[in-house]
Amino acid sequence: MTRMERVEFTLENFVSHSSRDASGLSYRSAGVDIDAGDALVERIKPFAKRTMRPEVMSCIGGFAALVDIGQRYREPVLVSGTDGVGTKLRLAFELDHHRGVGIDLVAMSVNDILVQGAEPLYFLDYFACGQLKVDQAATVIQGIALGCEEAGCALIGGETAEMPDSYPAGEYDLAGFAVGVVEKSRLINGSTIVAGDRVIGVSSSGAHSNGFSLIRKIVAYSGADLHAPFPGGAYGDTTLGEVLMTPTRLYVKPILALMAQVTLKGLAHITGGGLVDNLPRVLPEGLAARLERSRWPRTPLFAWLQKAGGVAEEEMLRVFNCGVGMTVVVSPEDEEAVLQHFSALGWEAWSIGEIVPRTAGQPATWVE
Repeated sequence: MTRMERVEFTLENFVSHSSRDASGLSYRSAGVDIDAGDALVERIKPFAKRTMRPEVMSCIGGFAALVDIGQRYREPVLVSGTDGVGTKLRLAFELDHHRGVGIDLVAMSVNDILVQGAEPLYFLDYFACGQLKVDQAATVIQGIALGCEEAGCALIGGETAEMPDSYPAGEYDLAGFAVGVVEKSRLINGSTIVAGDRVIGVSSSGAHSNGFSLIRKIVAYSGADLHAPFPGGAYGDTTLGEVLMTPTRLYVKPILALMAQVTLKGLAHITGGGLVDNLPRVLPEGLAARLERSRWPRTPLFAWLQKAGGVAEEEMLRVFNCGVGMTVVVSPEDEEAVLQHFSALGWEAWSIGEIVPRTAGQPATWVE
């Protein structure tokens, strides 16, 4: 796994260091601990090894990773996606919860490429910090590896950037990149969707990794204690902070299994923008999705966020997933098979609406 340490000097650092005897300077004195970076690589090797797939040709520690997609596909199409975790990291720092954001990082990218029908092949991460804390970084990357295992993709590479003066003590930033493959004839692009098709909503695990700038404002505005049990006891002894930090659900394996049973006409990963902004991205011109709010329950988390922040319903639907993390568009004859598929997995799924002709001036998706 390629993980290189690097440093960015501010002008002030450069001036103060340049006036000193160069023989007395070292990378460590500049703020970069190569030994810590090496220790991190050794710590994470077992995590990454568990994610390997047969297509991976290279060993961890090289300068680049090699993947052979083999002869499984007649017309293979590579599908890629990249994302981060957003301001959910602010809560991770405050609560000292780091493994879950690693899972979030993987989920945000692999769920995105999944909507094209792609099976994720491999994942790379980027971890940047001011001063490398090996235990903290190893916990994050262990979460990344866990996410990759659950998604069935290999963690084949990454970068650790230690950049003094660039991040506050104890803080870091994350980015990830996923690549998948799909047979060209099996690409899911929404082109076969017609009026009368059904929209199935698949449950989310919580807020996932979206809307946390508003969530943090709601927590501050309400005066709620992140370390206290969730208000009202809806989640037992689980604290508000733990509920908010629940990792993003990975839809890869259930959706890939579903693709082998029925024809999926469209998929939408419900991220920032909610249902009303994400579902239209897979609809052909001239069609719209009419959703009924009464067809799926509002979880205690979203009910509390709305009440505690005085958030309007329209704003809730545009910011949060509101309990629906993935939507599936299928023909009416396949509707029941999809619902039974998720029920057998112990996941909640609901028929939340249908595709209708779109008239002039009408939005592409609305919730009644």
